[in-house]
Amino acid sequence: MTPRFEPAAVTDAAAHALLTEYFEHRAQGFPAAQGSYSTTYPDPRDFVPPNGVFLLVLDEGGEGGGGGADGGRGAAVGCGGIRRLDAPAGIVRFEVKHLWMQPRTQGRGFGRALLGELERRAREWGATELVLDTNSSLRAADGLYRSSGFAEVEPYNDNPNATTWFAKPLGRVP
Repeated sequence: MTPRFEPAAVTDAAAHALLTEYFEHRAQGFPAAQGSYSTTYPDPRDFVPPNGVFLLVLDEGGEGGGGGADGGRGAAVGCGGIRRLDAPAGIVRFEVKHLWMQPRTQGRGFGRALLGELERRAREWGATELVLDTNSSLRAADGLYRSSGFAEVEPYNDNPNATTWFAKPLGRVP
């Protein structure tokens, strides 16, 4: 089943719960040799269209789907966002942030679908480049990004949790 995407403020209860779960999951699995995981909740102002958006991933066929307490909306099983960054003249750069799927949903293509949806929205807002950072311990994420056309670049930020930075050039919307 294809997931559905719903924009949400990062302060929305479901978004905040998913971000908290994501940060806890990352802290538990963070490589000890790299120190401790640094948790920073995103600034809600960064994810307001057309300069950004934060999306919930809804699994309409999973828990919560079909008219339960969630009103048939589907269970929120993942999240991710894009935000516009400052860039050199001629480049419109958006950054992918906090792309995460609950472990029970991994392998179903939801992360790839979310990345594609975020890229689509960035293109609609005129993006010419999409960037992201990740940690080398996240092998599945690394594979997803590489197979989606991202290539390693020099660090563009000072994220203490990141070990790898990626960029993907985007063509102009016709």
